[in-house]
Order: sequence, then structure tokens, then C-alpha cells
Amino acid sequence: MNTEAIHKAIKPHQDTLLNHPLYNKIKTVEDLQLFLQHHVFAVWDFMSLLKALQTKLTCTTTPWMPVGNPETRYLINEIVLAEETDIDQEGRRRSHYELYIDAMEDAKADTRLIADFLNHVEETKNIFVAIKNSPLPEAVKDFLNFTFELIEQGEAHEIAAAFTFGREDLIPDMFTAILKKFQNNLNDVDLSKLIYYFERHIELDGDEHGPMAMNMISELCGGDSKKWHEVEDVAKQALEKRIALWDGIEHLIEDKQLVAQN
Repeated sequence: MNTEAIHKAIKPHQDTLLNHPLYNKIKTVEDLQLFLQHHVFAVWDFMSLLKALQTKLTCTTTPWMPVGNPETRYLINEIVLAEETDIDQEGRRRSHYELYIDAMEDAKADTRLIADFLNHVEETKNIFVAIKNSPLPEAVKDFLNFTFELIEQGEAHEIAAAFTFGREDLIPDMFTAILKKFQNNLNDVDLSKLIYYFERHIELDGDEHGPMAMNMISELCGGDSKKWHEVEDVAKQALEKRIALWDGIEHLIEDKQLVAQN
């Protein structure tokens, strides 16, 4: 098995995401803000997957020792460099999570939900307790529980599967087109940072991080058919969780629209 076989196996799941009705349900800036307030959790947990991989595939403790394959170390450290310390439109160093929060603030989306959640994570020192006790929708809780159970229990190739095949390049170009259409008709919110975030993420995933991540999968699985099958299983699960998250956000937007009509 190889990455091409994985792509073929998960294509139906990817097609479901790329053609999800959620995108067409975002009709107002309020709909967009609701989307951002819940999608940000996927942006944040992506960073957690990345750091879990760095912990497993490189040496992050002292005394330093050479860990694993140097090529794999290079791949993950190169991705970490860009994801943790990319540049914003003004040339300032920001993580992609921070880029997203900045974009949310300019779009006047409420960041209190994610901020309160992260504060609770720090207070409890237990991600699963924080998830359970949070007021988050069940779809977001399920999404986060899957990620952190995988981080806690999964092998490096399984974590890499979720990281590689559930990426932000699954948000189609049509979504960026929706944002640009919104921006042309808005005076009180600024979506330029949000557009920059998605275009930057898709650019990096397509040109650099995507190929690097595929090479990482190949390095980690090698000729081990069991690992390849586990990568396929986790990739499908990660996409199913993302679909469920999209379903949940779609329902929130539909409920809001119904309330507005009544």
C-alpha cells in the first residue's frame, strides 16, 4: 500500500467534505461568525496534532538524543516552523491559530468560547475533563475527543494520518470565493485577514506541507502493511469526525436562521 492507495480509499469522504451543504448555508455575516466560532476548535486541535508528532518524531527533552529518521525529523520540524511562526499580512510572526484569532476579531466573531475553553484546559490540566464540562456543542466535543484520544493512545503513523488527511486544504476554493463576495458587500467587518489565512493555509498545504506530510507517512509506514491499514482507518475516522463537525455547524446555522424568521 502507499499514499496513492490511501487517497483512493478516502476519496468518498473527501468528496463529502468538499461538497458539504454547509458552505451554501453561510448567507450572512452572522452565519459566517457562527462558523468561525466553532471551526476555530479544528484550527487549534490541528496545532495539538502537530506538536504530538514533534514529540514522537523528534527529541524535545534534555539531554538531547538523536531520535528516529533524520529525514522525518526534518519534515516535521519544517512544518512546525511554518505552522507555529508563519507571517501575517504585516510581516509579523504568528502561529496559524493566532492568525485565525486575529481574523475572527476583525470579522467581529466572538472569541470567548475558545478563550474560555483554553482557560479551562489550563485550570483543569486535563483536556478530557475540560471537554466534558464545556458548553460546546456535541459535534465539537466529539471532534476534540477523537483528536486527543488519538494523541494519547495512537502511534506516530496514526497521528500522522489524522494530521495529513484531515487538513485545512479540505476547505474548498469556493469558500474563499464566498468570503470575497461577503467582503465586497460589508462595511463594518474586515475579512481580509480571514481570506489571507485560508489562502495561506491552502498554499502551504498544496505546495509544501502536503507533500512533506505524504513523505512522512511513507517514512513511518515503510513496508509494514499493518501500519498502512491503520493509516487508512484513522484517515477515514478523522474525515468522518470532520464531516460530523460540519453537520453540527450547519445545524447551528439552520437553527439561528429559523429563530430569525420567527
